[in-house]
Amino acid sequence: MYVAHLSLTDFRSYPTAELALDPGVTALIGPNGQGKTNLVEAIGYVATLASHRVALDAPLVRFGAERAIVRASVVRDDRPTLIELEITPGKANRARINRGPVPRAREVLGLLRTVLFAPEDLAMVKGDPGERRKFMDDLLVSRAPRFAGVRQDYERVVRQRSALLKSAGAAIRRGQGDVRTLDVWDQHLATAGAELLAGRLRLLGELAAPVRKAYEQVSSGQGEAAFSYKSSLGDELLGEVADAPAGGRELLQARLLEQTSRMRSTELERGVCLVGPHRDDLVLQLGELPAKGYASHGESWSYALALRLASYELLRHEQGGDPVLVLDDVFAELDTGRRERLAELVADAEQVLVTAAVPGDVPEALQGARVDVMGGEVTRVR
Repeated sequence: MYVAHLSLTDFRSYPTAELALDPGVTALIGPNGQGKTNLVEAIGYVATLASHRVALDAPLVRFGAERAIVRASVVRDDRPTLIELEITPGKANRARINRGPVPRAREVLGLLRTVLFAPEDLAMVKGDPGERRKFMDDLLVSRAPRFAGVRQDYERVVRQRSALLKSAGAAIRRGQGDVRTLDVWDQHLATAGAELLAGRLRLLGELAAPVRKAYEQVSSGQGEAAFSYKSSLGDELLGEVADAPAGGRELLQARLLEQTSRMRSTELERGVCLVGPHRDDLVLQLGELPAKGYASHGESWSYALALRLASYELLRHEQGGDPVLVLDDVFAELDTGRRERLAELVADAEQVLVTAAVPGDVPEALQGARVDVMGGEVTRVR
């Protein structure tokens, strides 16, 4: 799997841009602020329908334009597929596959898979739980695109149920409350939440060994990486789920219903959903200590790299070939040892896209094609 061509219209800083790519390593070189990251961000958007830099689509559209167009020719098993996305802030995005429209933009998910390393990755280790939930759920969708719908359904249920809790709680305080409708939304939350939570737990079971191995490789054996899942349902549940069939969905659904019933009075008082996978966390550990708050800057970087490398290993051993690896300005953040070890670990990927301010930031193991990016111009040098 690799991206053979990228075409942009009114995406970020580019009125138009064309970028031809080959398998192997391509380095996009240019000073900061010239548009290198915009190019790889567009490729990531084709793969995930999201940006690694911003939560909303509006900043992706060039100032003054109504919409942005991203086209990518993706070659998979020697067969090219043209993916086209139209990004219009405030409206549903539209997609086409091989010039034919599809009912929903998320139909393109799975046609291109990427693993992206970026300075923002440090937030997975040092940031709040939302960063780690996003990591898990993004990887779930990359492995099984159907989870995009599960994730969307769950987020909708949480929004609706939170709004109902807020309004019902206020009504109860006035002596006018009727919470029978909450029973319906409790069931919706339990159904969608159990599916999402079961997927996360299965994923983490497969991710543990690759993370441990990747951390050892990146850090040159300096410590052992592990993690545990912290659930709003309680730690004792996870052992039960491990022994349950079909990922424990029925058990998780029952436990979610029990816990929402138990927490209802508190939720009505506070007007928020306090139960469900949106309240959970992935606790990263180095040895016996949590990485957050205890790991050094270098150790935190090693852990962030290990999470991405482990994701790559999971994806590359599934059908569809190696995912495209994107290393966005990451080498400038690393010391020499981590820089060289990371480069050696990813050099054999089918396609690697590297962005760097100067050629010297690209390790020797990743020398290949070069594209200069300067003042909105994209020029192939070699």
